[in-house]
Amino acid sequence: MFAVPSIIYIAHLKNMLDTPNGRTVHQSLTPRLGGVAVFAGFMSALTIFAPLQNGVKELLAGCIILFFVGLKDDLVGMSVAKKFVGQLLATGIVMIMADVRITSFQGIFGIGTLPVGVSYAFTLGVIVGITNAINLIDGLDGLAGTIVLIICGTFGYYFYQYGGPYYSNYAFVALCLIGGLLGFLRYNFHRAPIFMGDTGSLVCGFIVSVLSIQFIEMGLHVGQPFGAAAPSVAVGILFVPLFDTLRVFSLRMLAGRSPFSPDKNHIHHRILAMGFQQISTVLLLGLLNVLVILFVIRFAHLGNTILIAALAGFSALLSVFFGVYQSRISRRQLLAAESGN
Repeated sequence: MFAVPSIIYIAHLKNMLDTPNGRTVHQSLTPRLGGVAVFAGFMSALTIFAPLQNGVKELLAGCIILFFVGLKDDLVGMSVAKKFVGQLLATGIVMIMADVRITSFQGIFGIGTLPVGVSYAFTLGVIVGITNAINLIDGLDGLAGTIVLIICGTFGYYFYQYGGPYYSNYAFVALCLIGGLLGFLRYNFHRAPIFMGDTGSLVCGFIVSVLSIQFIEMGLHVGQPFGAAAPSVAVGILFVPLFDTLRVFSLRMLAGRSPFSPDKNHIHHRILAMGFQQISTVLLLGLLNVLVILFVIRFAHLGNTILIAALAGFSALLSVFFGVYQSRISRRQLLAAESGN
């Protein structure tokens, strides 16, 4: 909270500002360095108060790498390939040095324990995928911060309650990130004088990905609180960023474009197009994520197959709804243009 005003002042003084373009929602020059304050709050609290064993030390090392990758991207820009190399390096540290990885599918598709090579490859995809999902949803004032708050609050509670000696210190990780985000969100709701930027969204996404993996592994080794259903519960907790990323990637590839080509087809863009304001859109997506979390927690006893099928069905219905609504808006705009001519 104390750092953000100074960061805003220096960013304006040195002209380190994000310029509006055709795919952004904001309309004025705005600093993108809010992630510096989030990282500072998170890092200082965690290193002072938290036990750093069981992979937390390696998680911090990965966060430092992604912090500098995001910082360079926010200041001068960086290619997708170079950002990906930074993500690979951070992922390699937690996977290889701390052995943080998904070791079993816990019965999903009839698959149990994974071969070591498959485990590393799948974990790499999970960490990079979730990191970029949080990065991609950072398109409205307060949206990424609110969604990460909800996710970390959920994971943190279960680590605290059931983590035991091997996983309870990840409650510290979740809580310290919540603290960093609360201080930042004070300045990040519409109209925000500062954005999180890649500095914040990459670090937040990386932390969330590691929390997700450890939550799934906790279900396997501790047996609490959801046992073998932990993978599908984790998917439900991450519903909004995962749904948004899979949806926009699918639409881009169906249109014959690169999945990484930017556009205004994210879920928050579609809700804004319905006439909602920015704050309403953020609250609506936060509520959606909370409702899905409550659903997967309530019906965790049904097991992975039913829960994942239910989440996939709900995702398909949402996609159809947004598609139909978008085509109606396009038809109205076309008719308005024709009548104007």
